[in-house]
Amino acid sequence: MLLSKSFIPILKNNPSEAKIKSHQLMLRVGMIKQASAGIYSWLPLGFKVMKKIEAIVRQEQNKIGAQEILMPTIQSSEIWKESGRYDDYGEEMLRIKDRQNREMLYGPTNEEQVTEIFRSSFKSYKSLPQLLYHIQWKFRDEIRPRFGIMRGREFYMKDAYSFDVTDEEAFYSYNKFFLSYLRTFKRLSLTAIPMAADTGPIGGNLSHEFIILADTGESKIFTDKRIFDLTSEGTNLEKSSLEEMRKKYEQFYSVTDEKFNKDEFEKMVLEENRLITKGIEVGHIFYFGDKYSKAMDTAVDLPGGKKDFVKMGSYGIGVSRLVGAIIEAKYDDKNEIMKWPLSVAPYDIALIPMINKNDNSALEKANNINSVLIKNNIEAIIDDTDENYSSKIKKMNLIGAPYQIVIGKKSEGDLLEFKEADGETQNLSLDKIIKLITKQKAPN
Repeated sequence: MLLSKSFIPILKNNPSEAKIKSHQLMLRVGMIKQASAGIYSWLPLGFKVMKKIEAIVRQEQNKIGAQEILMPTIQSSEIWKESGRYDDYGEEMLRIKDRQNREMLYGPTNEEQVTEIFRSSFKSYKSLPQLLYHIQWKFRDEIRPRFGIMRGREFYMKDAYSFDVTDEEAFYSYNKFFLSYLRTFKRLSLTAIPMAADTGPIGGNLSHEFIILADTGESKIFTDKRIFDLTSEGTNLEKSSLEEMRKKYEQFYSVTDEKFNKDEFEKMVLEENRLITKGIEVGHIFYFGDKYSKAMDTAVDLPGGKKDFVKMGSYGIGVSRLVGAIIEAKYDDKNEIMKWPLSVAPYDIALIPMINKNDNSALEKANNINSVLIKNNIEAIIDDTDENYSSKIKKMNLIGAPYQIVIGKKSEGDLLEFKEADGETQNLSLDKIIKLITKQKAPN
Protein backbone atom coordinates (compact mmCIF):
# COMPACT_ATOMS: atom_id res chain seq x y z
CA MET A 1 0.00 0.00 0.00
CA LEU A 2 1.33 3.41 -0.98
CA LEU A 3 1.05 6.05 1.72
CA SER A 4 0.07 8.66 -0.87
CA LYS A 5 -3.00 6.56 -1.79
CA SER A 6 -3.93 5.65 1.79
CA PHE A 7 -6.66 7.34 3.78
CA ILE A 8 -4.47 8.15 6.77
CA PRO A 9 -5.07 11.83 7.63
CA ILE A 10 -2.14 12.51 9.97
CA LEU A 11 -2.20 15.68 12.10
CA LYS A 12 0.99 17.54 13.00
CA ASN A 13 0.11 17.85 16.68
CA ASN A 14 -2.04 16.15 19.28
CA PRO A 15 -5.64 17.46 19.32
CA SER A 16 -6.26 19.66 22.35
CA GLU A 17 -9.44 17.82 23.34
CA ALA A 18 -7.63 14.49 23.75
CA LYS A 19 -6.31 13.90 27.29
CA ILE A 20 -4.96 10.33 27.22
CA LYS A 21 -2.46 8.58 24.94
CA SER A 22 -4.91 6.41 23.06
CA HIS A 23 -7.31 9.24 22.26
CA GLN A 24 -4.44 11.49 21.17
CA LEU A 25 -2.85 8.92 18.87
CA MET A 26 -6.10 7.65 17.35
CA LEU A 27 -7.15 11.17 16.36
CA ARG A 28 -3.67 12.23 15.29
CA VAL A 29 -3.05 9.35 12.85
CA GLY A 30 -6.65 9.27 11.65
CA MET A 31 -7.75 5.96 13.15
CA ILE A 32 -11.11 7.43 14.18
CA LYS A 33 -13.17 10.55 13.64
CA GLN A 34 -15.74 11.78 16.13
CA ALA A 35 -19.31 11.79 14.80
CA SER A 36 -20.92 13.03 18.02
CA ALA A 37 -20.20 12.84 21.75
CA GLY A 38 -18.84 9.37 22.49
CA ILE A 39 -19.58 8.06 18.97
CA TYR A 40 -16.86 7.59 16.35
CA SER A 41 -16.38 6.60 12.73
CA TRP A 42 -13.60 4.05 12.34
CA LEU A 43 -11.27 5.01 9.51
CA PRO A 44 -9.14 2.45 7.60
CA LEU A 45 -6.11 2.38 9.94
CA GLY A 46 -8.14 1.98 13.12
CA PHE A 47 -10.61 -0.39 11.49
CA LYS A 48 -7.79 -2.72 10.36
CA VAL A 49 -6.45 -2.98 13.90
CA MET A 50 -9.90 -3.59 15.37
CA LYS A 51 -10.72 -6.32 12.85
CA LYS A 52 -7.45 -8.12 13.60
CA ILE A 53 -8.27 -8.02 17.32
CA GLU A 54 -11.73 -9.34 16.50
CA ALA A 55 -10.23 -12.25 14.55
CA ILE A 56 -8.06 -13.29 17.51
CA VAL A 57 -11.00 -13.02 19.92
CA ARG A 58 -13.10 -15.18 17.57
CA GLN A 59 -10.38 -17.81 17.18
CA GLU A 60 -9.97 -18.19 20.93
CA GLN A 61 -13.74 -18.42 21.49
CA ASN A 62 -13.99 -21.15 18.87
CA LYS A 63 -11.18 -23.12 20.53
CA ILE A 64 -13.25 -23.67 23.68
CA GLY A 65 -16.28 -24.80 21.70
CA ALA A 66 -18.26 -21.56 21.73
CA GLN A 67 -20.56 -21.12 18.71
CA GLU A 68 -20.97 -17.78 16.99
CA ILE A 69 -24.36 -16.20 16.41
CA LEU A 70 -25.40 -12.62 15.66
CA MET A 71 -28.10 -10.86 17.65
CA PRO A 72 -29.65 -7.53 16.66
CA THR A 73 -28.61 -4.15 18.00
CA ILE A 74 -32.27 -3.19 18.54
CA GLN A 75 -34.18 -5.26 21.11
CA SER A 76 -37.78 -5.40 22.26
CA SER A 77 -38.50 -3.94 25.68
CA GLU A 78 -40.78 -6.90 26.48
CA ILE A 79 -37.98 -9.34 27.28
CA TRP A 80 -36.30 -6.73 29.50
CA LYS A 81 -39.56 -6.18 31.36
CA GLU A 82 -39.78 -9.94 31.76
CA SER A 83 -36.36 -10.09 33.42
CA GLY A 84 -37.13 -7.05 35.58
CA ARG A 85 -34.25 -4.98 34.24
CA TYR A 86 -36.10 -2.57 31.96
CA ASP A 87 -36.80 -0.05 34.70
CA ASP A 88 -33.74 -0.91 36.79
CA TYR A 89 -31.06 -0.40 34.13
CA GLY A 90 -31.24 3.38 34.30
CA GLU A 91 -30.56 6.21 31.88
CA GLU A 92 -27.62 4.47 30.20
CA MET A 93 -30.20 2.52 28.19
CA LEU A 94 -31.27 4.26 24.98
CA ARG A 95 -35.04 3.75 24.74
CA ILE A 96 -36.91 4.32 21.49
CA LYS A 97 -40.31 3.64 19.93
CA ASP A 98 -41.00 2.29 16.47
CA ARG A 99 -43.77 3.51 14.14
CA GLN A 100 -46.23 1.15 15.82
CA ASN A 101 -45.45 2.87 19.14
CA ARG A 102 -43.78 -0.28 20.49
CA GLU A 103 -41.09 0.29 23.07
CA MET A 104 -37.66 -0.75 21.80
CA LEU A 105 -34.09 -0.23 22.98
CA TYR A 106 -30.57 -0.14 21.60
CA GLY A 107 -28.97 -3.11 23.35
CA PRO A 108 -26.43 -2.31 26.07
CA THR A 109 -25.98 -6.06 26.66
CA ASN A 110 -27.72 -9.28 25.56
CA GLU A 111 -28.60 -11.52 28.52
CA GLU A 112 -32.34 -11.23 27.86
CA GLN A 113 -32.08 -11.63 24.10
CA VAL A 114 -29.93 -14.75 24.26
CA THR A 115 -32.10 -16.28 27.01
CA GLU A 116 -35.18 -15.80 24.80
CA ILE A 117 -33.33 -17.46 21.90
CA PHE A 118 -32.31 -20.39 24.09
CA ARG A 119 -35.74 -21.03 25.64
CA SER A 120 -37.39 -21.18 22.23
CA SER A 121 -34.77 -23.61 20.91
CA PHE A 122 -33.84 -26.09 23.66
CA LYS A 123 -36.10 -28.13 25.95
CA SER A 124 -33.93 -31.04 27.14
CA TYR A 125 -30.85 -31.29 29.34
CA LYS A 126 -29.36 -33.51 26.62
CA SER A 127 -28.68 -30.38 24.53
CA LEU A 128 -26.48 -28.84 27.22
CA PRO A 129 -23.98 -27.35 27.65
CA GLN A 130 -24.39 -24.56 25.11
CA LEU A 131 -21.80 -21.81 24.70
CA LEU A 132 -22.95 -19.01 22.40
CA TYR A 133 -21.25 -15.76 21.48
CA HIS A 134 -21.57 -12.84 19.13
CA ILE A 135 -19.55 -9.76 18.23
CA GLN A 136 -21.80 -6.76 17.86
CA TRP A 137 -22.15 -3.04 18.44
CA LYS A 138 -23.55 -1.94 21.81
CA PHE A 139 -24.79 1.40 23.08
CA ARG A 140 -24.72 2.78 26.61
CA ASP A 141 -25.66 6.42 27.04
CA GLU A 142 -22.76 7.44 29.27
CA ILE A 143 -23.43 10.67 31.14
CA ARG A 144 -19.87 11.87 30.48
CA PRO A 145 -18.35 10.08 27.48
CA ARG A 146 -14.61 10.72 27.53
CA PHE A 147 -11.18 9.37 26.63
CA GLY A 148 -12.19 8.60 23.05
CA ILE A 149 -13.17 4.99 22.45
CA MET A 150 -12.10 4.03 25.99
CA ARG A 151 -15.28 5.47 27.48
CA GLY A 152 -17.57 6.02 24.53
CA ARG A 153 -21.28 5.51 24.11
CA GLU A 154 -21.15 3.17 21.12
CA PHE A 155 -18.67 0.29 21.24
CA TYR A 156 -17.89 -3.04 19.59
CA MET A 157 -18.04 -6.00 21.94
CA LYS A 158 -17.77 -9.75 22.07
CA ASP A 159 -20.28 -11.13 24.53
CA ALA A 160 -20.74 -14.84 25.19
CA TYR A 161 -23.28 -16.79 27.22
CA SER A 162 -23.17 -20.25 28.77
CA PHE A 163 -26.12 -22.54 29.53
CA ASP A 164 -25.68 -25.54 31.84
CA VAL A 165 -27.78 -27.96 33.89
CA THR A 166 -25.93 -27.71 37.22
CA ASP A 167 -23.74 -25.25 39.10
CA GLU A 168 -20.82 -27.67 38.78
CA GLU A 169 -21.11 -27.81 35.00
CA ALA A 170 -21.61 -24.04 34.88
CA PHE A 171 -18.35 -23.46 36.76
CA TYR A 172 -16.67 -25.68 34.17
CA SER A 173 -17.98 -23.38 31.42
CA TYR A 174 -16.90 -20.33 33.44
CA ASN A 175 -13.37 -21.72 33.68
CA LYS A 176 -13.23 -22.34 29.94
CA PHE A 177 -13.82 -18.66 29.33
CA PHE A 178 -11.33 -17.77 32.07
CA LEU A 179 -8.65 -19.68 30.14
CA SER A 180 -9.81 -18.31 26.79
CA TYR A 181 -9.38 -14.76 28.03
CA LEU A 182 -5.88 -15.37 29.33
CA ARG A 183 -4.92 -16.82 25.95
CA THR A 184 -6.59 -14.01 24.03
CA PHE A 185 -4.80 -11.22 25.86
CA LYS A 186 -1.47 -13.03 25.61
CA ARG A 187 -1.85 -13.12 21.81
CA LEU A 188 -2.40 -9.36 21.97
CA SER A 189 0.89 -8.98 23.91
CA LEU A 190 -1.03 -7.79 26.99
CA THR A 191 -0.54 -8.96 30.56
CA ALA A 192 -4.13 -9.09 31.78
CA ILE A 193 -4.64 -10.05 35.41
CA PRO A 194 -7.93 -11.69 36.51
CA MET A 195 -9.30 -9.89 39.56
CA ALA A 196 -12.31 -10.57 41.76
CA ALA A 197 -14.86 -7.94 40.84
CA ASP A 198 -18.32 -6.63 41.59
CA THR A 199 -21.10 -8.03 39.41
CA GLY A 200 -22.85 -4.66 38.92
CA PRO A 201 -26.10 -4.52 36.91
CA ILE A 202 -25.43 -7.94 35.33
CA GLY A 203 -25.97 -9.64 38.69
CA GLY A 204 -24.76 -12.91 40.19
CA ASN A 205 -22.22 -13.85 42.84
CA LEU A 206 -19.06 -14.72 40.88
CA SER A 207 -17.17 -12.33 38.65
CA HIS A 208 -13.66 -11.56 37.42
CA GLU A 209 -12.39 -8.51 35.61
CA PHE A 210 -9.31 -8.84 33.42
CA ILE A 211 -7.17 -5.76 34.00
CA ILE A 212 -4.03 -4.42 32.33
CA LEU A 213 -1.91 -1.93 34.25
CA ALA A 214 -2.10 1.66 33.01
CA ASP A 215 -1.76 5.03 34.71
CA THR A 216 -4.78 6.25 32.75
CA GLY A 217 -6.98 3.36 33.90
CA GLU A 218 -10.26 4.06 35.63
CA SER A 219 -10.09 0.96 37.83
CA LYS A 220 -8.09 1.12 41.05
CA ILE A 221 -6.57 -2.25 41.80
CA PHE A 222 -5.03 -3.94 44.82
CA THR A 223 -2.95 -7.00 44.12
CA ASP A 224 -0.12 -9.28 45.06
CA LYS A 225 2.78 -8.75 42.64
CA ARG A 226 3.44 -12.48 42.48
CA ILE A 227 0.32 -12.96 40.34
CA PHE A 228 2.27 -11.48 37.40
CA ASP A 229 4.59 -14.49 37.45
CA LEU A 230 1.74 -16.94 36.77
CA THR A 231 1.03 -18.47 33.40
CA SER A 232 -1.74 -20.57 31.89
CA GLU A 233 0.79 -22.68 29.97
CA GLY A 234 -0.03 -26.38 30.11
CA THR A 235 -3.68 -25.82 30.95
CA ASN A 236 -6.06 -27.87 28.83
CA LEU A 237 -9.84 -28.01 28.65
CA GLU A 238 -10.21 -30.89 31.10
CA LYS A 239 -12.30 -29.97 34.12
CA SER A 240 -9.59 -30.66 36.72
CA SER A 241 -6.94 -28.75 34.75
CA LEU A 242 -9.17 -25.68 34.49
CA GLU A 243 -10.10 -25.79 38.17
CA GLU A 244 -6.43 -25.95 39.15
CA MET A 245 -5.59 -23.03 36.86
CA ARG A 246 -8.25 -20.77 38.38
CA LYS A 247 -7.24 -21.71 41.93
CA LYS A 248 -3.65 -20.84 41.03
CA TYR A 249 -4.71 -17.29 40.20
CA GLU A 250 -7.17 -16.96 43.07
CA GLN A 251 -4.57 -17.88 45.71
CA PHE A 252 -3.21 -14.34 45.39
CA TYR A 253 -5.15 -11.34 46.64
CA SER A 254 -6.17 -9.39 43.56
CA VAL A 255 -9.27 -7.18 43.47
CA THR A 256 -10.73 -4.00 42.05
CA ASP A 257 -11.68 -1.17 44.39
CA GLU A 258 -15.33 -2.30 44.68
CA LYS A 259 -14.17 -5.53 46.37
CA PHE A 260 -11.24 -4.08 48.32
CA ASN A 261 -10.94 -4.94 52.01
CA LYS A 262 -7.99 -3.28 53.72
CA ASP A 263 -7.73 -5.81 56.55
CA GLU A 264 -7.75 -8.76 54.16
CA PHE A 265 -5.17 -7.09 51.90
CA GLU A 266 -2.74 -6.42 54.73
CA LYS A 267 -3.28 -9.88 56.22
CA MET A 268 -2.86 -11.83 52.99
CA VAL A 269 -0.11 -9.85 51.23
CA LEU A 270 3.34 -9.10 52.60
CA GLU A 271 4.25 -5.44 52.31
CA GLU A 272 6.97 -6.04 49.72
CA ASN A 273 4.45 -7.84 47.49
CA ARG A 274 1.69 -5.24 47.67
CA LEU A 275 0.80 -3.29 44.54
CA ILE A 276 -1.78 -0.51 44.51
CA THR A 277 -2.19 1.08 41.11
CA LYS A 278 -4.61 1.74 38.26
CA GLY A 279 -5.66 -0.43 35.39
CA ILE A 280 -7.89 -0.75 32.35
CA GLU A 281 -10.63 -3.35 32.24
CA VAL A 282 -10.36 -5.32 28.99
CA GLY A 283 -12.66 -8.21 29.83
CA HIS A 284 -15.30 -9.17 32.38
CA ILE A 285 -16.87 -12.55 33.11
CA PHE A 286 -19.90 -13.32 35.31
CA TYR A 287 -21.69 -16.34 36.72
CA PHE A 288 -25.26 -15.62 37.78
CA GLY A 289 -26.93 -19.03 37.98
CA ASP A 290 -30.68 -18.85 37.31
CA LYS A 291 -31.08 -15.07 37.68
CA TYR A 292 -32.35 -14.67 34.13
CA SER A 293 -33.60 -18.17 33.40
CA LYS A 294 -35.90 -18.13 36.43
CA ALA A 295 -37.26 -14.67 35.67
CA MET A 296 -37.86 -15.63 32.04
CA ASP A 297 -39.10 -19.18 32.75
CA THR A 298 -36.27 -20.89 30.89
CA ALA A 299 -36.11 -24.49 32.07
CA VAL A 300 -35.10 -27.83 30.56
CA ASP A 301 -36.44 -31.34 31.09
CA LEU A 302 -34.34 -33.49 33.42
CA PRO A 303 -34.27 -37.31 33.82
CA GLY A 304 -37.31 -38.56 35.71
CA GLY A 305 -39.68 -35.95 34.36
CA LYS A 306 -38.47 -33.03 36.46
CA LYS A 307 -37.63 -29.59 35.15
CA ASP A 308 -35.03 -27.09 36.31
CA PHE A 309 -33.97 -23.61 35.33
CA VAL A 310 -30.73 -23.52 33.35
CA LYS A 311 -27.61 -22.04 34.96
CA MET A 312 -26.07 -19.16 33.04
CA GLY A 313 -22.96 -17.01 32.78
CA SER A 314 -21.94 -14.13 30.54
CA TYR A 315 -18.51 -13.16 29.26
CA GLY A 316 -17.56 -9.85 27.67
CA ILE A 317 -14.53 -8.46 25.85
CA GLY A 318 -14.49 -4.88 24.57
CA VAL A 319 -13.06 -5.37 21.08
CA SER A 320 -13.02 -1.66 20.19
CA ARG A 321 -11.83 -0.77 23.69
CA LEU A 322 -8.86 -3.12 23.23
CA VAL A 323 -7.53 -0.89 20.43
CA GLY A 324 -7.20 1.94 22.96
CA ALA A 325 -5.94 -0.37 25.70
CA ILE A 326 -3.08 -1.64 23.52
CA ILE A 327 -2.10 1.94 22.72
CA GLU A 328 -2.11 2.83 26.42
CA ALA A 329 0.16 -0.14 27.09
CA LYS A 330 2.48 0.20 24.09
CA TYR A 331 2.69 3.84 22.97
CA ASP A 332 5.83 5.77 23.91
CA ASP A 333 4.36 9.27 23.94
CA LYS A 334 7.68 10.86 24.96
CA ASN A 335 9.40 9.67 21.78
CA GLU A 336 6.18 9.47 19.75
CA ILE A 337 6.62 5.81 18.82
CA MET A 338 3.72 3.36 18.58
CA LYS A 339 4.81 -0.25 18.32
CA TRP A 340 1.77 -2.39 17.62
CA PRO A 341 2.00 -6.08 18.48
CA LEU A 342 2.61 -7.86 15.19
CA SER A 343 -0.58 -9.87 15.68
CA VAL A 344 -2.76 -6.76 15.25
CA ALA A 345 -0.52 -4.19 13.54
CA PRO A 346 -2.18 -2.38 10.61
CA TYR A 347 0.95 -3.15 8.58
CA ASP A 348 3.71 -5.64 9.33
CA ILE A 349 6.49 -3.42 8.00
CA ALA A 350 7.07 0.11 6.70
CA LEU A 351 9.22 0.60 3.59
CA ILE A 352 10.83 4.03 3.63
CA PRO A 353 12.55 4.86 0.34
CA MET A 354 14.58 8.10 0.30
CA ILE A 355 13.23 9.54 -2.94
CA ASN A 356 15.23 11.87 -5.15
CA LYS A 357 13.20 13.95 -7.59
CA ASN A 358 15.60 13.00 -10.35
CA ASP A 359 15.99 9.36 -9.38
CA ASN A 360 13.14 6.87 -8.76
CA SER A 361 15.42 3.92 -8.07
CA ALA A 362 14.70 3.85 -4.30
CA LEU A 363 10.95 3.77 -4.89
CA GLU A 364 11.36 1.10 -7.56
CA LYS A 365 13.40 -0.98 -5.14
CA ALA A 366 10.70 -0.53 -2.48
CA ASN A 367 8.06 -1.74 -4.93
CA ASN A 368 10.17 -4.78 -5.83
CA ILE A 369 10.70 -5.59 -2.15
CA ASN A 370 6.96 -5.22 -1.58
CA SER A 371 6.19 -7.72 -4.34
CA VAL A 372 8.33 -10.32 -2.57
CA LEU A 373 6.76 -9.49 0.81
CA ILE A 374 3.25 -9.94 -0.60
CA LYS A 375 4.15 -13.43 -1.81
CA ASN A 376 5.17 -14.23 1.76
CA ASN A 377 1.94 -12.84 3.29
CA ILE A 378 3.71 -9.83 4.78
CA GLU A 379 1.83 -6.56 4.48
CA ALA A 380 3.83 -3.37 3.94
CA ILE A 381 3.10 0.32 3.68
CA ILE A 382 5.41 2.33 1.40
CA ASP A 383 6.07 5.98 2.13
CA ASP A 384 6.24 7.20 -1.45
CA THR A 385 6.13 10.90 -0.50
CA ASP A 386 9.06 13.21 -1.20
CA GLU A 387 9.43 14.35 2.40
CA ASN A 388 12.78 14.25 4.22
CA TYR A 389 14.09 11.34 6.25
CA SER A 390 13.11 12.62 9.70
CA SER A 391 9.54 13.43 8.61
CA LYS A 392 9.09 9.98 7.12
CA ILE A 393 10.42 8.22 10.19
CA LYS A 394 8.21 10.30 12.44
CA LYS A 395 5.09 9.43 10.42
CA MET A 396 5.88 5.74 10.37
CA ASN A 397 6.64 5.72 14.08
CA LEU A 398 3.15 7.12 14.68
CA ILE A 399 1.45 4.66 12.33
CA GLY A 400 3.22 1.93 14.23
CA ALA A 401 4.34 -0.85 11.87
CA PRO A 402 6.54 -3.02 14.11
CA TYR A 403 9.38 -3.14 11.56
CA GLN A 404 10.96 -0.67 9.13
CA ILE A 405 13.23 -0.89 6.10
CA VAL A 406 14.97 2.32 5.05
CA ILE A 407 16.03 2.33 1.39
CA GLY A 408 18.74 4.92 0.92
CA LYS A 409 22.42 5.31 0.25
CA LYS A 410 23.35 2.59 2.73
CA SER A 411 20.99 0.08 1.09
CA GLU A 412 23.37 -1.33 -1.46
CA GLY A 413 23.56 -4.83 -2.82
CA ASP A 414 21.56 -7.51 -0.99
CA LEU A 415 21.67 -5.91 2.44
CA LEU A 416 18.90 -3.63 3.70
CA GLU A 417 18.70 -1.18 6.59
CA PHE A 418 16.25 -3.02 8.83
CA LYS A 419 15.09 -2.26 12.35
CA GLU A 420 12.28 -2.60 14.81
CA ALA A 421 10.40 0.67 15.21
CA ASP A 422 12.09 1.37 18.54
CA GLY A 423 15.30 -0.56 17.97
CA GLU A 424 18.75 -0.38 16.43
CA THR A 425 19.40 -0.65 12.69
CA GLN A 426 20.77 -3.93 11.31
CA ASN A 427 21.97 -4.73 7.81
CA LEU A 428 20.07 -7.85 6.76
CA SER A 429 19.12 -9.59 3.54
CA LEU A 430 15.47 -9.64 2.51
CA ASP A 431 15.36 -13.42 3.00
CA LYS A 432 16.44 -13.06 6.64
CA ILE A 433 13.94 -10.26 7.21
CA ILE A 434 11.12 -12.41 5.81
CA LYS A 435 12.10 -15.37 7.97
CA LEU A 436 12.26 -13.16 11.06
CA ILE A 437 8.81 -11.61 10.49
CA THR A 438 7.20 -14.90 9.47
CA LYS A 439 8.44 -16.54 12.65
CA GLN A 440 7.09 -13.69 14.76
CA LYS A 441 3.72 -13.78 12.99
CA ALA A 442 3.16 -17.45 13.80
CA PRO A 443 0.32 -17.70 16.37
CA ASN A 444 1.26 -18.61 19.94
